[in-house]
Amino acid sequence: MERNRRYLVVDDDPDDFDFFCEAINELDAAASCHGAGNGEEALLWLRQKIDSLPDYIFLDLNMPRMDGRACLAELKLDSPLKGIPVVIYSTSSDPRDKKETLALGADYFLTKATSFKKMCTDLLTAIKAVGRDRSFGIL
Repeated sequence: MERNRRYLVVDDDPDDFDFFCEAINELDAAASCHGAGNGEEALLWLRQKIDSLPDYIFLDLNMPRMDGRACLAELKLDSPLKGIPVVIYSTSSDPRDKKETLALGADYFLTKATSFKKMCTDLLTAIKAVGRDRSFGIL
């Protein structure tokens, strides 16, 4: 029996976090969604959860204390964490942000959607593109 997927959503905006997790649960009702408000919180949580790491990390670019770029760089240096697919998501649609984060090791770049339907569609595309389970049969 396949275990439920786990997601870590790193975003300093509680409304964006809630919107994002609602979309994840629309796609995968059995999923668990954990949140962190910045890169430091995310790394601390991940390092404490080595035995139950998330299947995917969704990482906002612009956050206080440690932004998405710095967190991504740390993730890719940490042996137990570097294999987790990381999707950068941001309000930015600047091609330079996409190019830079993909060069840092992100697996996918997603611009935050404003509609729930578009968010679900974009999330499914991202998960299928980087996922460990390419047979993600939902929606």
